[in-house]
Amino acid sequence: MTFKTSFVALAVFAALTQSAVAQETSDAGTNKNKDIERITVTASRMDKSPSSIPNTVTIIDRAQLEEQFRTTKDLSTIIGNLAPSFSPSRQKMSNTGETLRGRPPLIMIDGVPQSNPLRSGGRSGQTIDPAMIERIEIIHGANAMHGLGAQGGIINYITKKPTGDSEQVASFDVTVPDSMKSNGLSFGASYAFSGESEFIDMIGSVSYRNNGVYYDANHNVVGVDTTQGESMDSQSTDFFIKLGHNFDESRLELMVNHYTADNNGDWMPVAGDKPNGVPTGAVKETQPWEAANNQVTTTSLTYTHANIGGQQLNLQLFNQDFKAVYGGGCFDSFYDPSFEGSDQVIQCGVGSKGESLYYEQSRNASVKWGLKSSLIAKDIAGSGIDAAYGVDLFRDTTEQDLVKTGFSWVPESTYDNVAPYLQLDYDLIENLTLSTGVRYEHAELSVDDYKTLWGAGNKQIAGGSATFDETLFNVGISYKITPDIRVYTSYNQGFGMPDIGRILRDGKSFPGDNPSIDDSLALTPIVTDNVEVGADYQGKYLSAKFAYYRSATDFGSRLALNGDGFYDVKREKSVIEGIEANVTAYLTSNDDLGMNIAIQQGEYDSNGDNKVDTDLDGANISPNRINLFWTHNFDNDMSTRVQANYYMDRDFKNAAGNKYAEFDGYTTVDASFSMPLYTGTLSLGLQNLFNKDYFNYYSQTMGTNDRYFKGMGRTATIGYTLPF
Repeated sequence: MTFKTSFVALAVFAALTQSAVAQETSDAGTNKNKDIERITVTASRMDKSPSSIPNTVTIIDRAQLEEQFRTTKDLSTIIGNLAPSFSPSRQKMSNTGETLRGRPPLIMIDGVPQSNPLRSGGRSGQTIDPAMIERIEIIHGANAMHGLGAQGGIINYITKKPTGDSEQVASFDVTVPDSMKSNGLSFGASYAFSGESEFIDMIGSVSYRNNGVYYDANHNVVGVDTTQGESMDSQSTDFFIKLGHNFDESRLELMVNHYTADNNGDWMPVAGDKPNGVPTGAVKETQPWEAANNQVTTTSLTYTHANIGGQQLNLQLFNQDFKAVYGGGCFDSFYDPSFEGSDQVIQCGVGSKGESLYYEQSRNASVKWGLKSSLIAKDIAGSGIDAAYGVDLFRDTTEQDLVKTGFSWVPESTYDNVAPYLQLDYDLIENLTLSTGVRYEHAELSVDDYKTLWGAGNKQIAGGSATFDETLFNVGISYKITPDIRVYTSYNQGFGMPDIGRILRDGKSFPGDNPSIDDSLALTPIVTDNVEVGADYQGKYLSAKFAYYRSATDFGSRLALNGDGFYDVKREKSVIEGIEANVTAYLTSNDDLGMNIAIQQGEYDSNGDNKVDTDLDGANISPNRINLFWTHNFDNDMSTRVQANYYMDRDFKNAAGNKYAEFDGYTTVDASFSMPLYTGTLSLGLQNLFNKDYFNYYSQTMGTNDRYFKGMGRTATIGYTLPF
């Protein structure tokens, strides 16, 4: 199926379904639509309802999350199930290559950035347990509403809030693989409490999760990724608390979330044979290095005032302390002659030049501080203009070093950012709203003098400071043709940095006898232009959304695998375009039938002639995909959900038109059920219901013999939630 054929087919389908059901008069879906509209999208900076934002917006509410939790607790899988333009989960600790609309999204917790743009190690998806999340806001497409990193959009995890009543909830779940092997058993438990007194309200929770060994559809152990990080055979814990105090017209709120994930280090990989379809395997053997792990603490202090001179004030001071240890290996890149034969390291093999290699691994540390401020004024002087304005301050200090030798792989780098902004909404005429805004980014990157690793040339590179200034614009128009039908179009610019750590550590971007960071154009920011045209229909019997988008950057950042299994950054022009559509039919008051579609294609300039000519690969773009689902709610509070994910075949071609990679699509089906039991809720979920045997998307498109992984086979999860 070509992109143009798919686009036309979906456009015709959307038009037909909207016109066919516009005459229906059932009340089946009315309340569901109103529930969504009552939610304000905090990531918009103006607290708008989803239908007033001239972009595609996906709200995953708590009820939808609970449905997904029956079969999986993996947030990447959940987002992909409900927003298919997000990449399929790798089912690993790493989320490298997981993109939204083909570009990396900015992931946040209550507005606090979790993404690590200076050294994106692929762990930003592993910073909170899903039990702490109330809903997920997704704004599709590049924008600069929150500054650095939202090239593909924004994914904002909104944590739970105090209910006002004293309440405690305990949850338990157990997952078993189809093989029924005991070491494949996974289990989790969480406890949450909520309450308030005259002076303070609070909500808190703790959770523990133990992942067993993963098995594929043939009852073989799924291969382990000991370098980027493995989620099987691991444990995670999460502590979350939120404290608040309400004044007359204001509120002060403190949120702290501390998350850890630790692999046990009890399995080693067995190389596969990708050309012959042999998957990477695993053998029970203790890893000769510190097992991969994450430790992340997110803190925010938020002050809101409802009326300061007729305006609403929002202030948020935040901090994120991120530490990640990556698995080890026997790499040419980490070799240094001063450690050959040293008893401080464990010898492991011979390198490409006959040198004696040793086991080594890296760790990444990033500390972020920020202050977000905004004032929101409604209907200024009776003009019908709403405004949001303020200044954001941000500092990110990042370093990556080697665990055994202590050498610095990525020198300590500090990114400082000051960004004033103004956003306006104006009702030009009845039902026609113009949204426009401007944001000025002033950024400074500071790096000390440093030396690259011996394997990267042992180059002495002069540090210094690089300053960047960008003015970013957005404009959008939204028009309600009828109370049920809206059309919109928008233009947004996103601002990001390439993976600075990858650029600094390889030294390839610093030529000459006296290289300096001042000499590298590779450090230039990424400005992404995103154009979108869409239509929404919110009827009584059906809701439908359709959007076409085009995302382009003249100097992008593409990940490319090198010979040692690490990624390098390529700075090139790239263009991505796609369509998204979703239709949900409310067949009865108890039955929803829906379909979500995401089709995209992307190309980059491979020869520097300023023309895109080569397909973006699987580390940079998602597969074309259709998600189908049916939910049924019984009158006795029992409910069921069946969902299918169909991933379409794709060939990747170079500038000469020759195929350089391919993806053989597959379909997986999940089913789940919940029912009231005593005073709680019992759930049962089956992931990969038909035990489909497949290689996952990332492995097929980017895998090597060491990373050619099968997907997980059928698993069954039983859970119980008890409020008391």
